[in-house]
Amino acid sequence: MAYDFDLYVIGAGSGGVRSARFAAGFGAKVAVAESRYLGGTCVNVGCVPKKLLVYGAHFAEDFEQSAGFGWTLGEADFDWTTLIANKDREINRLNGIYRNLLVNSGVTLHEGHAKLIDPHQVEINGQRYSAKHILIATGGWPQIPDIPGREHAISSNEAFFLKELPKRILVVGGGYIAVEFAGIFHGLGADTKLLYRGELFLRGFDGAVRKHLQEELTKRGLDLQFNADIERIEKQADGSLKVTLKDGRELATDCVFYATGRRPMLDNLGLENTGVKLDKRGFIEVDEQYQSAEPSILAIGDVIGRVQLTPVALAEGMAVARRLFKPEQYRPVDYNMIPTAVFSLPNIGTVGLTEEQAREAGHMVQIFESRFRPMKLTLTECQERTLMKLVVDAGTDKVLGCHMVGPDAGEIVQGLAIALKAGATKRDFDETIGVHPTAAEEFVTMRTPVAG
Repeated sequence: MAYDFDLYVIGAGSGGVRSARFAAGFGAKVAVAESRYLGGTCVNVGCVPKKLLVYGAHFAEDFEQSAGFGWTLGEADFDWTTLIANKDREINRLNGIYRNLLVNSGVTLHEGHAKLIDPHQVEINGQRYSAKHILIATGGWPQIPDIPGREHAISSNEAFFLKELPKRILVVGGGYIAVEFAGIFHGLGADTKLLYRGELFLRGFDGAVRKHLQEELTKRGLDLQFNADIERIEKQADGSLKVTLKDGRELATDCVFYATGRRPMLDNLGLENTGVKLDKRGFIEVDEQYQSAEPSILAIGDVIGRVQLTPVALAEGMAVARRLFKPEQYRPVDYNMIPTAVFSLPNIGTVGLTEEQAREAGHMVQIFESRFRPMKLTLTECQERTLMKLVVDAGTDKVLGCHMVGPDAGEIVQGLAIALKAGATKRDFDETIGVHPTAAEEFVTMRTPVAG
């Protein structure tokens, strides 16, 4: 059968665009459908604008610390609308880049909502197209729990477009999005509370990292409330919100921001017209080659619920394009040793196993830890401390995990991720000469284990 396209991609986020571009580069006839914005969550309402807001929030500290270096500044004044307008301009620029990347690589762009009609056909804007392969890369969507007054709460989608900075804000959640936005709003001057129903945020991260960040955020005056959950939200006559917690306490705020998880974006996609199956969490079930139960339909990225990170979606998209259209270049995605950062203030950078994971996997471990006040702060009143930690297999000397809380943690851990991926031992770290004076050199100068 002759198809209109070799590959039809639904979703122009990071993974979908990467797969489409490279498939077209390999000679395939490719189309991409996108109903919202080019670049997906990351570019529009995720990592890119969030990082810009993190940069903005950090200036308050920079101004404060500059006094120790002899600077005298006038009273600083922050304007939220300027930051958001400049952020919007940058995102529009990136949208244009994504458009050019697609069009210049020979991909046909369809703007609208695509729906599956059968295993080889999609319908968009009243037109039907056939494809040998269909790739679903529609990403995720934030969830707000079904509680009374949920319509008064916002998610990360709306947070990037608030008309003004709330005077008081309640951030709900214990994952990295909640922690990052709490730091952003607090840094920009809002009275910020972070509520989490568990004992301590960032479940799944190394215990020392979680505890250290809790201490640092508390030092900065961020109000952390654990074992706390919302019962209902009520709008008051003056526009403010009354939040009633499950323990009976009442909190007054101007904004409630939920960051309590994301669901796969499968709305009105027509999956029922195919043999695609979902797992018990609602994500598309795929095999190791991203093929669904319907052989012609593949899925990657947040919609399959594996590792929900932009660079992982990019790698998955590349793997699909290579396997289908350039098999001699195909290699599977390796999900081991994936580095990640949390752009909290201070930042977290991590790669490999946590201490808890290593022990659970049966490793006899040695733990190396260093906590210190960064050199930049020695002329200031700031008492922030950096944490660096290595998890080492005592038998093989192999470094199993590397964790950091402190300025530029993500930048530092990216380099160390290469070493861990290559199988570096603690001896390799010890024999590497440090770059002095830097914080990063601490990773190659830790000599005495703190625990085994």
